[in-house]
This record gives sequence, structure tokens and C-alpha cells, in this order.
Amino acid sequence: MGIDLSIVWALVITFGVMMYIVMDGFDLGIGILFPFAPSKGERDIMMNTVAPVWDGNETWLVLGGAGLYAAFPLAYSIILSALYLPIMLMLLGLVFRGVAFEFRFKAHDHKRHIWDKAFIGGSLVATFFQGVILGTYIAGIPVRGRAFAGGAFDWMAPFPLFTGAALVVTYALLGATWLIMKTEGTLQHKMRGIGRVLVALLLLCIGVVSVWTPLLKEAIATRWFSFQNLWWFLPVPVLVLAITAGLFISTRKDNDTSPFLFTLAIIFLGYSGLAISLWPDAVPGALTLWQAAAPPQSQGFALVGALPILPLILGYTAWSYHVFKGKIGHAQTYH
Repeated sequence: MGIDLSIVWALVITFGVMMYIVMDGFDLGIGILFPFAPSKGERDIMMNTVAPVWDGNETWLVLGGAGLYAAFPLAYSIILSALYLPIMLMLLGLVFRGVAFEFRFKAHDHKRHIWDKAFIGGSLVATFFQGVILGTYIAGIPVRGRAFAGGAFDWMAPFPLFTGAALVVTYALLGATWLIMKTEGTLQHKMRGIGRVLVALLLLCIGVVSVWTPLLKEAIATRWFSFQNLWWFLPVPVLVLAITAGLFISTRKDNDTSPFLFTLAIIFLGYSGLAISLWPDAVPGALTLWQAAAPPQSQGFALVGALPILPLILGYTAWSYHVFKGKIGHAQTYH
């Protein structure tokens, strides 16, 4: 029996997107939390916790997009046609944020606030539109024949806008728990308080999305709530509740690492729930992985190039985090 390259590529892309959410999520979250730390010293520390790694984190976004283009070109053309406006706005946000990262440390005191605002605005815009893209994808993209059959502003609907706001909460929580792990003193104490509020908001967002998503599509409701599947998938919501409780408790204690690890676990469970809902669609409700796939020869050729790159990216990412491990204070600077 031969290898199903469509499934292999689906796993590669799913892994790449998951890594991007985790790796870039907390540094986008730091930008979202910037307004809650108005002093220059605290903002310097916040940026320095991610300064050595933030641009490497975005490698995973490139991998996910390039993998979709190489392995599922039909899905790539339909999804980009449907979402080019939110994708462009997301990229614009990432550009503003990246420029602010470099220029803020070099700006004179009286102009630094400009780059602070660019960092906050870029982080918010990039995060919100990532959530809008996700929500539009889950809700379904109209397809006629082999082309997008909707309008340019279909993404401006209640569900995608809500998932945009929910992702802002998620990344903010990732940023807060990252800062609990990487900082000390007043800033860490402040992030513990903010983190507890964000945990409650995230639980609310998860509950709303969990109820709203099955209402959008009958197929998703059938998958989750049919009697034979219910017992298989029940551990997902049970674990979400248990880990959320653990996360809330850990923000009240002195353990610095547990809140971040609990947050990663919740995100992994949410991502798993999404995969359960949508499998095996490449364009939900319209095209399966196999209907959207490139010819096996093309998938195989691209896979030969992609598979050696994955351990290289994982290797230099792990090495970067190892080199810059530990707490960050006023004495550490990377610019």
C-alpha cells in the first residue's frame, strides 16, 4: 500500500500552523498587552523577552502558506481569493509591528511613543485578522465549480468577527503567561492579575465558539454529537475545563512556568477540536483534501524539499530558546 501524500502534507501544514500559533502567539500577545505597562522600563523588558526569537517565530507562517500552495493549489487559490483583504490587513499589521520592533529602541525619547503605538496597533490588527481568517474558514467558503463564488466582504460576518476578538484574548493570555515565566517583580505580579482576567474571558470565548460552530454546519454537529462519536470526543471538553482550572490556580501561586504550559495545553486542545470538526476538508463543506490536491508527482517533489527543512527549523528554534533562556531584567538588552 502506497503512502497517501495528501495526508502527509495535511499533517505537515497542520503542524506548521500549530507551531506558528504557539510561537508567534505570545510575542503578538506582548504587543496587545503593551497598553497595560505604560512605563518605558517595563516595555523594554517586555520586548526584550522576545527580541532574540520573534522573527524566527514567523518562519512557521511561511511554511504553512508555502505548503498549502505546493500540496493543495486549488484550495490555496480559493482560500486566498476569499480572504485576500483580511490576509493583506494581517500582513500590514505584521509589517508595522516588525518595523516598530527595530525602530523603537533607536528612537529618541520624544518619538518613542510613535513606535509604541505602531507595535500595539500592528499586534492587534495582525491578531484580529488571523482570527477573522480562521472564523471565515470554519464557517465555510462558497465554491462553484473550481473557483470562489462569494464576495470580497463575506468575512465581515458575526462569527468571523467574534473569532477575531477571541484570538486577541488567546494571544494576550499567551503573552501574559510568557511574561510571568520570563520576568520578575512588579511586571510579573501585574501579568498574574491580567492573566486571571484573561483566563475567564478565554473560557467564555471557548464556550461561545463551541456552541456556535455546530450551529453553523450540520455536519460538524453530527460529528460531535452522534452517539458513537460522543464518547470518543468527550475528553476534549473535559480536559479543557480541567486545564483551565489548573491555569487559573497556577496564576495565583508562585510557580512561574505552569501558567504558560497550561495555556499551551488549552490551545492544543482547541486546535485538536478544530481538526476534528473539519477533517478531511481542505475547503470546509466544498472540497476534501484529495479533491484539492496537486498531482502526486508534484506533492512528492515538494515533500522531498520540505521534510529535511523541518528538523532544521526545529533545531535552530530549540537552540535559540536554549541560548536565551532564563529571566529578563533591566540588565539584559538585545538591541
